[in-house]
Amino acid sequence: MTVHLEVAEGVGTIRLDRPPMNALDIAVQDRLKELAEEAAGRDDVRAVILYGGEKVFAAGADIKEMQAMDHAAMVVRSRALQDSFSAVARIPKPVVAAVTGYALGGGCELALCADYRIAGENAKLGQPEILLGVIPGAGGTQRLSRLIGPSKAKDLIFTGRMVKADEALALGLVDRVVPADEVYTAAREWAARLAQGPAIALRAAKESIDAGLETDLETGLAIERNWFAGLFATEDRERGMRSFVEEGPGKAKFV
Repeated sequence: MTVHLEVAEGVGTIRLDRPPMNALDIAVQDRLKELAEEAAGRDDVRAVILYGGEKVFAAGADIKEMQAMDHAAMVVRSRALQDSFSAVARIPKPVVAAVTGYALGGGCELALCADYRIAGENAKLGQPEILLGVIPGAGGTQRLSRLIGPSKAKDLIFTGRMVKADEALALGLVDRVVPADEVYTAAREWAARLAQGPAIALRAAKESIDAGLETDLETGLAIERNWFAGLFATEDRERGMRSFVEEGPGKAKFV
């Protein structure tokens, strides 16, 4: 298999495994969608790590495969391409991308589907599709501009240039930079901490933020209000507030 889901202690690692560069061909895309949906539905997965291994996250699409496709073929395939990445973005649990080496084109777009991005000092990110005469097609024009703003996104997409980890951090493209050999460990620590949190409240927070960004403020506030009130029906809310009152903050054990 070109993509694996490994689960331990509440954390699911979706691992790209197509050496040497984890090129995202159709088989990888389809498998990624399948495993994202599995991780979303499994009760024993409470947080997710996207990982390409110690050397490279994903260097982009399989260009040889794409070169053989004509307009009619890509009209059909482009929907499935976007759907595979959207399945990752829709995982209703905290998702962190652990980025080592290259995260280019589709690799960068996959990292954009995470809630948080930890990059190694050796990471290089970018959307070089323009150099092939096309544009990002797996969400790059949309998710990148929402994350770092339209003018910065246009600079990266118009030029196709790669940015190193320090510039990616300054742009807001990644959230944290660590030594290359500590990337997975740092991502694991982030995911493990959240895997111990209140699962429904975390889902509510993620969906409120993501859905709210796509609408006006009043509608966003309504989304937040409905989730906020709904959480008062959960056992985690009862446990969290009781623990706070009786033991002080930060000691609740959630189910």
